[in-house]
Amino acid sequence: MNKIAHWLCLAACLAAVTLRAAVDPLPSWNDGQTRQSILKFVAEVTTPGTSLFVPPAERIAVFDNDGTLWTEQPAYTQFYFVMDRVKAAAARHPEWNTQEPFKSALTGDIKGLLTSGVQGLVKLPGAACEGMTIEEYDRAAHDWLETTRHPRFARPYLECVYQPMLELLAFLRASGFKTYIVSGGSLEFMRPWTEKVYGVPPEQLIGSTVRNKMELRNGQPVIVRQAEVDLVNDKVEKVLSIQRVIGRRPILAFGNSDGDLPMLQWTAAGGGRRFCGYVRHTDGEREYAYARTAAVGRLDKGLDEAGARGWTVVDMKRDWKRVFPFEAAPAGR
Repeated sequence: MNKIAHWLCLAACLAAVTLRAAVDPLPSWNDGQTRQSILKFVAEVTTPGTSLFVPPAERIAVFDNDGTLWTEQPAYTQFYFVMDRVKAAAARHPEWNTQEPFKSALTGDIKGLLTSGVQGLVKLPGAACEGMTIEEYDRAAHDWLETTRHPRFARPYLECVYQPMLELLAFLRASGFKTYIVSGGSLEFMRPWTEKVYGVPPEQLIGSTVRNKMELRNGQPVIVRQAEVDLVNDKVEKVLSIQRVIGRRPILAFGNSDGDLPMLQWTAAGGGRRFCGYVRHTDGEREYAYARTAAVGRLDKGLDEAGARGWTVVDMKRDWKRVFPFEAAPAGR
């Protein structure tokens, strides 16, 4: 195929995909190389009769959550939830006053909590929510998210999601993709709300977990949370979890930190057309600006590899007309 014919074919593919999804499937994305790379990829893998066509069953897309689909600054949202749960259970655990990361949670020391990393993110709710049934935990997480507001934006946390990424998730599903969330955050913390907010059902979530057991209460079987950590779903564990739960290598992966790098590497290593993307936080005015030295969401090695391998890096300030659903798109952006 000569160069002119190739570009004519690609233009037809792009037009077809856009027409299927909506007049403008990505209205909160500024026109430019990043937006076009997404549209081009979707066109290539969804147009029958081409060498790059991917059957719908193989159109697997995986997304990190914290910092990729919603804000993770000044600390992971789940840390704030956990702090409240630790305080509620502190009377039964006087030893927490001197033990980390519980001591930091009780005093509201975010910097101290951050030193515990993803391990602390899983350990704290495991201990603070021990003995709760899965239904009780679901209600507690849902109620907290509905009523608690972000310390900077003064909005419920469920509104602090990224509008451009919501559009991308919807666009991919309209184009025959199956979308999964693969997060280092707690699986149980995500399940009560991701279907409503992201359109991703509970069975398409992969996250860190604590141990559970089934027991009888009042003659009825219930599943009860334990204090022990079962799995910390970060870095290489994300790849192993994808293989264990999905059983297919993704053809698209999006993250925002070095913790997502193995997931993107695994995706890129497959045959055929692949898309690997990073969300880079460059907008300190509308959200936050951070990358290589951040305590939360550090993007250093991943940024270098993205540059070397030609992966797509979303520049939040440059590529997004607006960040959050509650934010009006400024004229002329």
